[in-house]
Amino acid sequence: MSERLLVAVFATPVASFLLRYGKDLGYKAVLFEPDGARVTDVEDGLEALTTVPDLGPDADVVVTDHDRPELGDVLKAVLDRPARWVGVLGNPRHAGPHVAALKALDVPDTEIARVHRPVGLNIGSRTPPEIAVATLAGLLADRNGRPGGFDFPPPGV
Repeated sequence: MSERLLVAVFATPVASFLLRYGKDLGYKAVLFEPDGARVTDVEDGLEALTTVPDLGPDADVVVTDHDRPELGDVLKAVLDRPARWVGVLGNPRHAGPHVAALKALDVPDTEIARVHRPVGLNIGSRTPPEIAVATLAGLLADRNGRPGGFDFPPPGV
């Protein structure tokens, strides 16, 4: 089996915890932040890149900020690679802005459907460390073929 890769997209507090905890879980943890000026604090042993890393079938990618203007471009670049899993953080009660951003870039619906939202287990997470734990638990459940409690009410409920 190849090395598991966890890519947190965009330098956010959630990304910091995802990468830290992901490294503890055996992932190679990488921050992908297209705006190098935003990368101000990367822990020892973690890598920060300003271009999309090499994403193979053992890569899990979590976009940690759905409000960034480059969301569509970044996701399109990620979807052009054979990543195992791609997700965007966000409130499950609201429609994901990534869909409109990807449609505007003429990304096919089949590719847009590869993007998971919501991500993580439905445990009521609110803080960055809680969101990171829920996200990583969900990734582990998915990797292990377990349901993991992904059920969320539909948007608007």
